[in-house]
Amino acid sequence: MENPPTHVSIAPLLKKLSAPAPQNNDVDVEDIALAFSRTFENRLTTTQLAALLTLLHSSGKDRHPDVIAKCAQAMRDAAVFFDKQKLKKAVGKRRRKLGEYRGGLCDIAGTGGDLHSTFNISTTSSIIASPILIMAKHGNRAQTSMSGSADVLNAILPTPPKIEALTAEHLADAYEHTNYTFLFAPNFHPGMRYAATVRRELGLRTIFNLLGPLANPVDAHIETRLYGVADQKLGLIYAQALLLSGATKALVVSGQEDLDEISCAGKTSCWLLRESKNPEYKGNFDDEEDDGTSDDEAPPKYVAKIEKFEIEPADFGLPAHPLSEVGGGKLPRQNAEVLMSILRNERSPDDPILHFVLMNVAALLVVSGACEADTCESGEVIKERGPAGGRWKEGVRKARWCIESGRALDEFQKFIDFTNSL
Repeated sequence: MENPPTHVSIAPLLKKLSAPAPQNNDVDVEDIALAFSRTFENRLTTTQLAALLTLLHSSGKDRHPDVIAKCAQAMRDAAVFFDKQKLKKAVGKRRRKLGEYRGGLCDIAGTGGDLHSTFNISTTSSIIASPILIMAKHGNRAQTSMSGSADVLNAILPTPPKIEALTAEHLADAYEHTNYTFLFAPNFHPGMRYAATVRRELGLRTIFNLLGPLANPVDAHIETRLYGVADQKLGLIYAQALLLSGATKALVVSGQEDLDEISCAGKTSCWLLRESKNPEYKGNFDDEEDDGTSDDEAPPKYVAKIEKFEIEPADFGLPAHPLSEVGGGKLPRQNAEVLMSILRNERSPDDPILHFVLMNVAALLVVSGACEADTCESGEVIKERGPAGGRWKEGVRKARWCIESGRALDEFQKFIDFTNSL
């Protein structure tokens, strides 16, 4: 039986946060992150946690890049331990360089809350990309929709993956079998249960809504990220938070409809973290055993700058479709049927939902650098470049190959088989 928690007081911090601007600018981000970290140790009373989340929101502190980055770090620090060297070795055995993609882990996710109830785009995209990229998709049950990533995977027929069985202990073993894993958030962030009731009863969007993608427990091993935000004003802020967190190859997107994905209906605002080699790094850039991470004393292997641009369906060589044609929001079972029909290549080549998915897969492939290869086994490369110099049409061609070749379905089936063997 657990001992009752020993609560700490964060009253001085709450008092500072409640002060009107500009007095509340004196709040130290380290103090916010430290108080936030107490959540995962069950050291805050529900009243204090509710006050902290509400004051961070009302003061706008939860939209400061440094606060987002530090609180995300606090979440990752509180995650369940896993053997990092074993994971690195397992991923290294699967590593397959392509273009400027070095064979590292990749993730794609939205922060949710866009109220458009679209289909499970990022979940489907993560599976489709897995024949080319090694995926570490981090997700949870629905928080702001009817069908979250975990919900739709649990509804797969005839046999769903057993996502609850893939714990930190088995994570590295999964990559012995497949390029695809789904990291079910409760398995890796057990301390989140102490915030569940407060989040539910508050009924407002808090900093937790922004931290999901950034709290991926394998963050330090991720090479490429594509994250969507449901508010145009958050795009640059989120990109800056990624930069502060050490990310160097990432794309933050927000559809013109405040959609947390690349929109199939019109323009999408994009903030690209363009990676470059750090001239201060003294190691060997061609060393595959070096994943680019470094200790706090050594200069990082790669650095990045943020670039802003816009993209639209025509840049992918695809027509636009209104969001009414790509609706989700149905029961997870119905969305699971659509997901599997895409993986089985049963959709029409002109299907709006397929196009919506293809654009998001293509963007992840472009950002990873995989589309920079001038030759590949999957057909003739489309070398045409679009916004920010990306080969977006090549990304679509590669995404279609992942589906039509059956390779995406094969990687997903290996994941299903492995998790059900645990």
